[in-house]
Amino acid sequence: MSSSILVLGGGIIGLSCAFELRRRGFRVTVLEIGKCGGQASGAAAGMLAPFSENTEEPDPFFRLCLESLRLYPDWQRDIKEIAGPGFDFEYTNSGSLYVFYHEADILAMETRMQWQNEYGAAAELLDANGLSKLEPKISPKAAGALYYPRESHVYAPGYVKALEQACRLTGVVIRDGLERVSVSALEGGAAVTAASGERIAGDLLVVCSGAWTGLMEETFGLPIPIYPIRGQICAYETPDMPVNHMVFCSQGYVVTKRNGTLVCGASEDVAGFDTSVTRRGIARLQSWNGKLFPFLAGMQPFHEWAGLRPATNDGFPLIGALKRSPSVIFASGHYRNGILLSPVTAQLVANLIEQRGTGDIPMAAFDPERFNV
Repeated sequence: MSSSILVLGGGIIGLSCAFELRRRGFRVTVLEIGKCGGQASGAAAGMLAPFSENTEEPDPFFRLCLESLRLYPDWQRDIKEIAGPGFDFEYTNSGSLYVFYHEADILAMETRMQWQNEYGAAAELLDANGLSKLEPKISPKAAGALYYPRESHVYAPGYVKALEQACRLTGVVIRDGLERVSVSALEGGAAVTAASGERIAGDLLVVCSGAWTGLMEETFGLPIPIYPIRGQICAYETPDMPVNHMVFCSQGYVVTKRNGTLVCGASEDVAGFDTSVTRRGIARLQSWNGKLFPFLAGMQPFHEWAGLRPATNDGFPLIGALKRSPSVIFASGHYRNGILLSPVTAQLVANLIEQRGTGDIPMAAFDPERFNV
């Protein structure tokens, strides 16, 4: 392949698209205003949990998430092999638990388990005794849980660094620290102008700008309802690693990392592009995590941070080429599932460029022009 592709955005989606396109033979340049993975990607908790986080029905978004989970074992192995020594990152098949507190929730859990098991969840409904065997430090007030043995998690900062290294080693050109860029040409190719005035041209443009994509409506001449949601997260020092699985409830999640850190998230609010941490946001997490795991009551987190999640009006990302400008492909608006959706998004973008099929993924649901009514 001789096509030159510009990838706008060096977060996990942009780096994933660049990695997949480069190993298919394309010439790829990543354009990043700040540093790679410096926004939502590096701040993520890294859960790969399509069953725990999609609870209603097997809609197109759930199917997209499930396909990406299937791709992950080979995907993360390939990245580690190419990145090489020193760039290993945690990928743990811990399984997950979705905890409920009331016996009245059992029917809803059974219904959910039934349809999810049709999609390979291998879920099991646990009573309070079964739950306590898997998580001895769980609250005695918990009535039970859905157990998902096939869900996993990664350490997001390590994943981003390894993916960036794999991109560089395979020949992806990464131009970061650009301060500001503007798309200046869309016909017969793509061009991006940096703040310095430098014009960088390519045959195709892949837009992976996350929460900032919504600021480009005038550039592309269509509505792009992507906006930032601030997600605040905290972490506790737990060297004895008292939590064995990813544990979800209706209010959030906790997950233990290999380094003994227990991550708790996420408190969400609308704050524009403000990534500051607030006392109110962290207090929301502390208000429920001590009820889920009593040992957390009274403990103070040693680290608190926030990231901007690119949300859309309908909750689905924008993935696909623009009909009016086929040289522009969108891969944005993944909300809190960017880490999970990185391999499937990269595969879909590459398949679209190569004019391959997209399998069973209902791409119309992710059409970037679906809001243009």
